[in-house]
Amino acid sequence: MVDPQTSTVMLFKDADQPMAPSSMSKMMTIYIIFEELAAGRLKLDSHFRVSERARAMGGSRMFLELGSEVSVEDLIKGIIILSGNDACVVIAEGLSGSEESFADRMTKRGRELGMTKTVFKNASGWPAEGQYTTARDLAVLAWRTIDDYPKLYRYYSETSWTYNNIRQQNRNRLLKITPGTDGLKTGHTEEGGYGQTTSAIRDGRRLILVVNGLTSMAERAQETSRLMEWGFREFTNTTIFRAGDTVAEAPVWLGVQDKVPLVVARAVHITAPAGQAVTPRVVARFDGPLTAPIAKGTKVGTAAVTLPDGRVIEYPLETGADVARMGVVGRVATMIQYYLFGWLT
Repeated sequence: MVDPQTSTVMLFKDADQPMAPSSMSKMMTIYIIFEELAAGRLKLDSHFRVSERARAMGGSRMFLELGSEVSVEDLIKGIIILSGNDACVVIAEGLSGSEESFADRMTKRGRELGMTKTVFKNASGWPAEGQYTTARDLAVLAWRTIDDYPKLYRYYSETSWTYNNIRQQNRNRLLKITPGTDGLKTGHTEEGGYGQTTSAIRDGRRLILVVNGLTSMAERAQETSRLMEWGFREFTNTTIFRAGDTVAEAPVWLGVQDKVPLVVARAVHITAPAGQAVTPRVVARFDGPLTAPIAKGTKVGTAAVTLPDGRVIEYPLETGADVARMGVVGRVATMIQYYLFGWLT
């Protein structure tokens, strides 16, 4: 369990242990679709043809008809809501020519995202030799999906869908039973058991949870819900700086003002057990003095925040105001002062 806003791991058990990804692999298939849509190389109303291989897929299906043309949007819903193995094959063949080639692309893109211990062998998570992932890697993928494609992420929160006159429910029961849940994907194989990658948001705070190896759909729903409630109840986020808050002031050389505020562009939060007082150490790092003219919003350094667990996270610092350059007379006077007396602060 992680709080991605603060990069805090709240619960850790065998997070780097290789395991069968099952249908949680479909999150990477969806990520690549979202990536293609965002780049303009694919449209929601683009269509792909259903091959014999796709139609013959077993397990959870969208019940696609051989030779039919299916829109990308319907395939997205079929993969996310219905967990359609057949829909995954259609996408893989449509984007890469073959499922094997698409699986290679999945693995490569996963490594680029930081999924260093994951290998995909197909687009659906169908059991295959040499296919594995870790809970940590799936949490990385979940966060990148949410953070990179917030508008498209909405498909993960749909609870049911009807296709080809067949109505099916999303297997993610937490969408209905745990407040704030808006994704992501369940999975099951004989080897890996029942697993789920879940995300929920409450009052602006998001948690991501990955579990696997449970014994039934009921236990999966019960345990994921229990752990999510525990995470929201037992941990809280504290705001150290709001977006635009001044962290430090930097001296300015040859400016009409002798200092400029250094601010954080986005809020800085830390996660800690509920009720625990938090006093992190914050160090502003920059090369100064800064030479005028200075434009507001110029990135000049970092704020290094030491968290209660000893980790240090750096946040970009930027100038919080414009500083104009002195006129000729002022610059000459300042330089004379500097050469006679040194830099005075």
